[in-house]
Amino acid sequence: MKLWDKGYTVDNIVERYTVGNDRELDMHLAKYDVQGSLAHARMLHHIGILAADELTALEQGLAHIAETVDAGTFVIEPHFEDVHSKVEAELVRLIGDAGKKIHTARSRNDQVLVDLHLYAKAELSEVIVLVDALFERLLALAEQHKEVLMPGYTHTQVAMPSSFGLWFSAYAEMLVDDVIMLKAALRIADQNPLGSGAGFGSSFPIDRTMTTELLGFSTMRFNVVAAQMSRGRLERTVAAALAAVANTLGRLSADICLYMSQNFGFIGFPKELTTGSSIMPHKQNPDVFEVMRAKCNHLQQLPMAFTLMTANLTSGYHRDFQLLKQGLIEGIETTKDNLRVCEFMLQHITVGTDILDNPIYDQMYSVEDVNRLVMGGMTFRDAYRKLGEEIIAGSYTPSKTVDHTHEGSIGNLCLQDIRTKMRQA
Repeated sequence: MKLWDKGYTVDNIVERYTVGNDRELDMHLAKYDVQGSLAHARMLHHIGILAADELTALEQGLAHIAETVDAGTFVIEPHFEDVHSKVEAELVRLIGDAGKKIHTARSRNDQVLVDLHLYAKAELSEVIVLVDALFERLLALAEQHKEVLMPGYTHTQVAMPSSFGLWFSAYAEMLVDDVIMLKAALRIADQNPLGSGAGFGSSFPIDRTMTTELLGFSTMRFNVVAAQMSRGRLERTVAAALAAVANTLGRLSADICLYMSQNFGFIGFPKELTTGSSIMPHKQNPDVFEVMRAKCNHLQQLPMAFTLMTANLTSGYHRDFQLLKQGLIEGIETTKDNLRVCEFMLQHITVGTDILDNPIYDQMYSVEDVNRLVMGGMTFRDAYRKLGEEIIAGSYTPSKTVDHTHEGSIGNLCLQDIRTKMRQA
């Protein structure tokens, strides 16, 4: 069944090419298609298009379909083009002719848009919850290991003293920025597009304020052309937020892969959370974080992929938009999986406590010693030159004392302030 069926059969090659894998992807949207249809039916009754008994029948039919979706028994068979045609056909099967009225005053474009907006709202909210769980894990690790020093790096060279508290809480605070991005995307999604029809409204006296309230949107896309033009914009905005999270997780993964290596040995994981080699019996590889790093890199290309798919399209609907759905759904699912796995792995991380005993890190105290000379009255330039000459001559002996007190430093991590910032975000 096709919602645009006019009594003729489309060639199989066209059918296969244009439908693609929409049936599989639409399973993620089925719940929201039922929600949108229920709100639309109630609005149609409100404006006199549906009789009371027809609305009751539609409500019962949609409730039954929702139950099958929740139970995992809802299926979009190959002879259906998408979830929208399946839901309508199921309604006709369950309640008869009243089911044929559900498409009155709306377009399939309407349905796709409202499904995607509802889906994005729900999924972004879940992503934010998962980000917050990882955030709390990182802050807990920062508090637990705040006294354990480690080297900091610039240009991948040993630079200055850092700490595990500083390292863990740095990524926690990065996640605050990511939540701000996710909330911005959520605001974009939280606009009701239902009622825009094919992009130019309807001659039916529909009540869009009513469907906005029924579907829990905070506002609507008022202009019907703007509502249709949100297709593509919604996906790009969500992708940008997902890419922000991916950037944070990707960099954390890269750090972990580096710090796990024998040359560093800063951190470790139980052998059950690593993988081995087929020929090297000693190997315990950080495959989880290598795969995560790759997945994060893939996610970071999504905004550009969506931009290129929609660049220079004229206003109104284009079938090009169909190809956005796969990237959006897969991007959200991958992001959620990355967050869950990362939080799980960090539950089991171990931290080295004697890293700085190795003399290769002695020179990183030079900045501390320069500053100590300056505090004693020497000019910075003279102190810098003095320590530089000692290092070149091989006569430098580090004091190995670290005293940082300002906000956000080793000795003052401001963990509660970071947590407050996240709560505000």
